[in-house]
Amino acid sequence: MTTPPTPTVEAPTGRLGVLSVGLGAVASTLIAGVELVKRGLAQPIGSLALLDTIRLGKRTDDRSPLIRDFVPLAALDDLVFGAWDPFPDDAYVAAQRAGVLEAGRHIEQISDALRDVRPMAAAFDRNYVKNLDADNVLATVDKRSMLNAIREDINRFREETQVERVVMIWCASTEVFLEPGPAHMDLEAFEAAIDANDPSIAPSMLYAYAALLEGVPFNNGAPNLCVDTPVLRQFAVDRNLPISGKDFKTGQTLIKTVLAPMLRTRMLGLSGWYSTNILGNRDGEVLDDPEAFKTKEESKLGVLEHILSPERHPELYGDIFHKVRINYYPPRGDNKEGWDNIDIFGWLNYPMQIKVDFLCRDSILAAPLALDLVLFSDLAQRAGLGGIQEWLSFYYKSPQTPPGLYPEHDLFIQHTKLKNTLRWMMGEDTITHLGREYYAE
Repeated sequence: MTTPPTPTVEAPTGRLGVLSVGLGAVASTLIAGVELVKRGLAQPIGSLALLDTIRLGKRTDDRSPLIRDFVPLAALDDLVFGAWDPFPDDAYVAAQRAGVLEAGRHIEQISDALRDVRPMAAAFDRNYVKNLDADNVLATVDKRSMLNAIREDINRFREETQVERVVMIWCASTEVFLEPGPAHMDLEAFEAAIDANDPSIAPSMLYAYAALLEGVPFNNGAPNLCVDTPVLRQFAVDRNLPISGKDFKTGQTLIKTVLAPMLRTRMLGLSGWYSTNILGNRDGEVLDDPEAFKTKEESKLGVLEHILSPERHPELYGDIFHKVRINYYPPRGDNKEGWDNIDIFGWLNYPMQIKVDFLCRDSILAAPLALDLVLFSDLAQRAGLGGIQEWLSFYYKSPQTPPGLYPEHDLFIQHTKLKNTLRWMMGEDTITHLGREYYAE
């Protein structure tokens, strides 16, 4: 197969606007972290884009620059944040309410910057997020009116902040489960469904469509059906705009994409994987609704099937009992706890167990992912890479791919794909790890 020609990557001139749909725990933690890093008060821990290196050439060449020195990323000093949220709290109040960051250490020092991020009224319909009562919302649920309002907000943000480019990222709660239907197949049907207020058109789709109409890349950090609809996927290709999704890979699924490849590569069998979570933030409250949980469950359940390929190894993975549970537990706040009980078997079918108790901080893990997606999707746009950015699957539970192409869920394959894309983008050789060149005479 012929490798596509190396693209020309435009320099990141001017400021980059970052529009977050949602100003809750994830977005306020992201904004606070960026401000702290900009002022030299923190390190961007968890950000591959800012902390990781990338090997170039042979292992013996000793060429491993930082990624941020290798590809032309937007500077943190050039990021300007805006947001929509169904609650009126600015980023300072949102960060306080979320309880993720310590006020004295990480909020008060940057309170001025956080107070400057005040949410625009959200395009919100309670039919899609049933457990939230909100008051900072548009006065209508008419879908055409909501679409137009989002577009107006994007352009007003551009004018007021004088940014050169804009990226949009969904950091809001999970919507109820929807499946692709006739309204999502082509632009004519989609436009007609908007005008008809068809319930198959969710607010997230309106945000994504508005972004693409205004020339803005879109990243979906939640599992709901959105930019992965056929119509928006094709529209992004037609407009040559980057899209990526879906569902930030932070806690329990991150662990699965590490452990499941281990089982597969060692040809160890799996009879059952029971996963349960407790969390008490706004996301947990939303997921307490069965319809929203189904959306999340679909995203979480697909990981093992794609990594383990039971159709190729039915003797090892053909009869797996896989159960996922999420329980809303307010005292835990943003500090999610994920338990995994994994029943495996090995030589001569002898059973073994792995147990994992991951006491993680959901937004602390999600914020650097969101930052990397912003920086890399802006890079993709400047490189002229439109449509699905599969190389960003490293960041998602349910990576978006073209029809007929299965997603790669293995974290290490995703990592290699991401770095090889950066190498290709900058005219360097991709790395296969064959390694025969070190042993040739």
